[in-house]
Amino acid sequence: MSDKKVPNMVLSGLEPLVIDENTGFVNVGERTNVTGSRKFARLILNEEYEEAIDVARQQVEGGAQIIDINMDEGMLDGEKAMVRYLNLIAAEPDIARVPFMIDSSKWNIIEAGLKCVQGKAIVNSISLKEGKEDFVKYAKKIKMYGAAVVVMAFDEKGQADTYDRRIEICKNSYDILVNEIGFPCEDIVFDPNIFPVGTGIDEHNNYALDFFAATKWIKENLPGAKISGGLSNVSFSFRGNNIVREAMHSAFLYHGIKNGLDMAIVNPAMLEVYDDIPKDLLEHVEDVLLNRRSDATERLLDFAEGLKGKDGKVKKVANLEWRESDLQSRVTHALVKGITEFIEDDVEEARQSVNKPIEVIEGHLMNGMNVVGDLFGSGKMFLPQVVKSARVMKKAVAYLLPFIEEEKAASGNTSSNNGTIIMATVKGDVHDIGKNIVGVVLSCNNFEIIDIGVMVPPEKILDKAEAVNADIIGLSGLITPSLDEMVTVATMMQERGMNIPLLIGGATTSRVHTAVKIDPAYDGTVVHVVDASKSVPVASNLLSEDLRDDYLAGVKTDYEKMRENHAKKHNQKAIMPLETARAGASKIDWSDFQIDKPSFTGVKVFEDLDLTEMRNYFDWTPFFKTWDLHGRYPDILEDDVVGEEAKKLLADANAMLDKIIDEGWLTAKAVLGFFPANKKGSDDTELYTDDSRNEILETLCHIRQQTERMKADSPFRSLADFIAPKGYEDYMGAFCVTAGLGCDEKAKEFEKDHDDYNSIMVKALADRFAEACAERMHERVRKELWGYDASENLSNGELIREKYRGIRPAPGYPACPDHTEKAKLFKLLNVTENIGVDLTDSFAMFPAASVSGWYFGHPESRYFAVGKIGEDQVADYAGRKGMELKVAQRWLSPLRG
Repeated sequence: MSDKKVPNMVLSGLEPLVIDENTGFVNVGERTNVTGSRKFARLILNEEYEEAIDVARQQVEGGAQIIDINMDEGMLDGEKAMVRYLNLIAAEPDIARVPFMIDSSKWNIIEAGLKCVQGKAIVNSISLKEGKEDFVKYAKKIKMYGAAVVVMAFDEKGQADTYDRRIEICKNSYDILVNEIGFPCEDIVFDPNIFPVGTGIDEHNNYALDFFAATKWIKENLPGAKISGGLSNVSFSFRGNNIVREAMHSAFLYHGIKNGLDMAIVNPAMLEVYDDIPKDLLEHVEDVLLNRRSDATERLLDFAEGLKGKDGKVKKVANLEWRESDLQSRVTHALVKGITEFIEDDVEEARQSVNKPIEVIEGHLMNGMNVVGDLFGSGKMFLPQVVKSARVMKKAVAYLLPFIEEEKAASGNTSSNNGTIIMATVKGDVHDIGKNIVGVVLSCNNFEIIDIGVMVPPEKILDKAEAVNADIIGLSGLITPSLDEMVTVATMMQERGMNIPLLIGGATTSRVHTAVKIDPAYDGTVVHVVDASKSVPVASNLLSEDLRDDYLAGVKTDYEKMRENHAKKHNQKAIMPLETARAGASKIDWSDFQIDKPSFTGVKVFEDLDLTEMRNYFDWTPFFKTWDLHGRYPDILEDDVVGEEAKKLLADANAMLDKIIDEGWLTAKAVLGFFPANKKGSDDTELYTDDSRNEILETLCHIRQQTERMKADSPFRSLADFIAPKGYEDYMGAFCVTAGLGCDEKAKEFEKDHDDYNSIMVKALADRFAEACAERMHERVRKELWGYDASENLSNGELIREKYRGIRPAPGYPACPDHTEKAKLFKLLNVTENIGVDLTDSFAMFPAASVSGWYFGHPESRYFAVGKIGEDQVADYAGRKGMELKVAQRWLSPLRG
């Protein structure tokens, strides 16, 4: 057994979760547990399942890679509740993409969950507590269901609380599972019991040491087994004193990881950076954890009391105590905390201590950034903090650069890095926030990033890569046409005979699209990078001589399986004939239709929109997602995991908003138009020059849903359904707003000062202003400019939840996914001349902080996703637009079933 390579643990929801040596800590969301969350228990007991689903969604958005589901409550039918809840969240793709942990002390509830869960789940838990017979019975059933399992260190004698008992129970359990039942060893997770220390009971003093020793023994002697535990238990004796608890958690985790701890139920808000724990506090804490002296508990209790003020509350440690530390500690602290104030002084001190200035970067600075990378990778730092770290790093490097250049000129030596990466937003696309964030994260890990900007043609990308002998090319894109452009880049790399890895990222990209469309176009390596946090391990694996071959083989195998699964699903999808879909169009009774005539027809420009007013219409949730802090505003501010960082980020954002408004950094404008309109045929809308409706101004072409309906009465929708047929008076609106005027200039000012944090911040806030302008102008349309709902009185929260009448779908989005229709909108409104927004050849808007779309006012109009369509509609659509079929096929390629 020990001579064979043990497979990786693989769990799955709709997407696989591979747990290997590069995965880092796996975060298990525990808020969908009625025994651990009073809120969740209340929701389930009151059968408020819609809100209970949101709890799961918030966990996944917050970074949970697995969600633990437990329905063990005395007043609850646990089996029924488990099945109902699992079935509900299985229908939510954004939740169901992660694996589920079926958690219960009752086997009937576990089995009920296993019968309906999709993918590969993990059971929590079984043990030898009831004897070997039950243990074997349950383990066989778990194996039959194809799940992994958490095994508690518990047998008929009781819970293991010593080193010897821990390894005895875990070995017995392992032998039974692997040797007698044939349970896959990689699917076994042991929980060897984390118990409180510092309780004052002598028998408890060795609990932590015994856990570390048992963890090390299990990893060395039970191949494939993983180790987990509930971290908060260790500090139970010090509840109410978060400074001590945070230090205990961090120190325990530090020693646990060194001994082989794979995962733990951790609240990152209750963790201090290990190297930042004050030395005197760390000494007292580790005396307890490592049982280094007989009076350790009493000393820590006394020390903890000393941290409290007269009011009994824990005092904060003075902010500048870290300045008394040694040089490396000061540099590391500045990088971790994002403090720029002293970095030049510290870097100069470091320069005086080395032979060459480059050694400061390779030594002091990279040592500190390695700590940042480790903390980020383990979920103990978040993206905004890492971007602040990069700001410190860049200022330090900028200070050193003249000295480095002087030394290079004298010696001719050049510095080394982990690899050179070309990054670009592809041709036709102007969005770069995500790309910039990935670049910052990679540069923090000593990769040389050459960012060649936005709207970059493939020839320029590849020429630059060849000129600098790049190790990796990274492509980014937000709009759907960018997907085709990425295929073009891959094809050209193949034609040139290149073999360097190609990284794919951006909001519209996916692993499936990368596997199915991009990877087959290039014999070299193509890897989809889901977010900034994954960029470093991907790049490191690709450029590591030891890891590269196995990693590449794994990627190719995964993508091949993904293509096979896609082909199977593709064959199973039922796409109805176009005429069948049209026959099932939305049924709207136009006989009693009372039209509200807009206050004007034609086009009107709105200059210098009031940013103070627009600020009141912000939807903050997408802002936090930009920074990889996932959760719904304002709940995210109180989130156990990201809440503190979200509050800091919001404070920084509001401080910048004040400057944007007071100093006039940005200018916002809008152009709107209303036009007499009628439906033409089944899927087109005619806009007219005036109310006589004799002269056609433009014909808009819409796309109809074609995938088979699950319910017989569900319509096949098209936006044309919401416009009255000829013979009735109806109207349609169009708009474009921008808040990006001045944004690029301000961002470049920050970049010139090596301040990526504020460069990204101003772009993110410009995006929020643009969306706020769209929200406010739509409100004005409903209440005054069109006036079809003059009595509307909605809060900003209700506006965000789209409680209003009417819709404003944007070309390129789910209800009207063809970007080329945007050209008609720009022509109708004369957008470029009126408000200064340009359209690229791929129909992206520039400035990027711009929003455009259509206004529909009918009470039954609603948002929907077109989904996959058949080739019969592609051909019909090309004919209606007067477009060559092959051109239509290219633009509609993401939709073609």
